[in-house]
Amino acid sequence: MKTESSIFPCSTRRDLLTKAASTIFAGSLLHREAWAADAPTSPVALSKCTSYGSEVLPMLSVMFDQIGGLGRLVKGKTVAIKVNLTGGPESRMGYLPIGLTTWTHPVVIGATIHLLGKAGARRIRLLESPWKSAEPIEEHMIGAGWDLSHFTSAASGVEFENTNFLGFGKKYVRFPVPRGGHLFPAFDLNHSYYDCDVFVSIAKLKEHLTAGVTMSMKNCFGITPCTIYGDNAPADEAGKFPLGGRMPIHSGNRQPSKCSPQEINPASPREGGYRVPRCVADLVAARPIHLAIIDGIESQTTVETVSRNATYVKPHVLVAGLNPVCVDAVGAAVMGFDPMADRGKAPFEKCDNTLRLAEELGVGTRDLKRIEVIGAQIKNVVSELLTSPAKLPCAMKTK
Repeated sequence: MKTESSIFPCSTRRDLLTKAASTIFAGSLLHREAWAADAPTSPVALSKCTSYGSEVLPMLSVMFDQIGGLGRLVKGKTVAIKVNLTGGPESRMGYLPIGLTTWTHPVVIGATIHLLGKAGARRIRLLESPWKSAEPIEEHMIGAGWDLSHFTSAASGVEFENTNFLGFGKKYVRFPVPRGGHLFPAFDLNHSYYDCDVFVSIAKLKEHLTAGVTMSMKNCFGITPCTIYGDNAPADEAGKFPLGGRMPIHSGNRQPSKCSPQEINPASPREGGYRVPRCVADLVAARPIHLAIIDGIESQTTVETVSRNATYVKPHVLVAGLNPVCVDAVGAAVMGFDPMADRGKAPFEKCDNTLRLAEELGVGTRDLKRIEVIGAQIKNVVSELLTSPAKLPCAMKTK
């Protein structure tokens, strides 16, 4: 299940790749409407889950069976799991554990690991690229008060890697964006995103100031290494260690290190609401997600990280599926938003819709009419804590 990629020193074939991708992009503009219409669909499991207690494991087990079972997906294979540890472990909302608001909760991660192991996964790697840091992700977890044995004892062969730089690898891996991409023609990523057969994204159900929503697809924004795409990355070659965050992707104030593919159109808008959704859509097209899980048992409103404007909420839902666009479309609907909305409408008031952009690259459909939802009905689990009735799609304004 590995995506088509190539391992080579960061500077190799740069010009050829960039020119080829730009040509493909120019031609693809004529076809994106058709690609969106033909974007694949896949069933999505939706369930009420009232707490992070003993019900999480059996609930996820049922949900995975509802979407076809894990055995055929992971047996005998290496599985990489991108978790969401955005911000530092000290960035709590008051005295609440960070897994209740900002981070993917450790119980959801541990239960997923256990079920992957039970289904026959040979190796499981937990991956994250903590904000401008090269510290082991284990340090961030311990800093949040997490017990690492909760993961290592859940299955055999559990590993950890910070993918913000080379980590345990010797070379970055280049992932071309199929059909040309929106913002970048390709990305250079840590080896762990290539050295796996199955890629899993475990996200939190949250809103996002720049991208509208942050779920399984936006979770992958963090797979870009700051040694190449971050503030203070060297101009020519990738840095040894990250020296800043990913603000250049937000603002477009600089290009990635020249060793990596540059933007398709450096004259495009230099604002986050244009750039971040396109970068995310390109990433999930280049590095496909095979299993998307959204932790919406407890979360926060308004923003993705700690803020005075955020409010602690309990939507009490779990969402899972094999296609991240379909899963995020259901997640958006659970939050009370219309996944078909575009810029100017909630939650995309100041940004383009990432789901639309990924759909245009043929990743998956965001049209709820084409998505089979198994388990709970969306209209019965829409969180009144996250939205007002005025934001609900017309199809969900039911008695």
